[in-house]
Amino acid sequence: MTAPYLGNPKRTIEVLQKYEFVFQKKFGQNFLIDTHVLDKIVNAAEITKEDFVLEIGPGIGPMTQYLASAAREVFAVEIDKALIPILEDTLQDYENVTILNEDILKVDIRKLAEERNGGKPIKVVANLPYYITTPIIMGMFEGEAPRIMPIDSITVMVQKEVADRMQVGPGTKDYGALSLAVQYYAEPYIVANVPPNCFMPRPKVGSAVIRLTRHEKPPVAVEDTKLMF
Repeated sequence: MTAPYLGNPKRTIEVLQKYEFVFQKKFGQNFLIDTHVLDKIVNAAEITKEDFVLEIGPGIGPMTQYLASAAREVFAVEIDKALIPILEDTLQDYENVTILNEDILKVDIRKLAEERNGGKPIKVVANLPYYITTPIIMGMFEGEAPRIMPIDSITVMVQKEVADRMQVGPGTKDYGALSLAVQYYAEPYIVANVPPNCFMPRPKVGSAVIRLTRHEKPPVAVEDTKLMF
């Protein structure tokens, strides 16, 4: 298997120019161009050769390459069809990667886990667009009661402010509905803060990598596992 070679500004620019790619503002695209951050994400997700990994928003494939080198199998879901030919190029040497052009909110995660991971919980890794962070994360955790989604952990890049809100405890000024909802399902841990210069194009705000490790059982029992916020 080819060693990961994407994840730095030079390589990213080369790929974007080769395909004359135009960033789509509607998809909130900001590609990661820092190999140290990529390493931190894969390490934080604790990916092993036994793992089936669902990646959301692979972009041109830098994190996918790192994940493929560490995992048994990677299933990458990308909504922008313009990126599919690029991914087919940058990931052609990684036989354990499947690319799907789809909206992650339309993907049947239970079916995916059943067919590709023997029904065992999967690990999710993503660089999420800021505008849809909450629907994606909560959609990963919430299932039809009493069934739970087959998710082991979610390790994601999100807006720093959102990561902070997910992690803070009761009694703090940032604690609210998102904090409560996330902490009902998982144990949040901020892995690293990531400045804007680690992305292309640069976002206007800082980001953070946060790992959400699913509770084996919810900390409290309620009649309906879906939390409204």
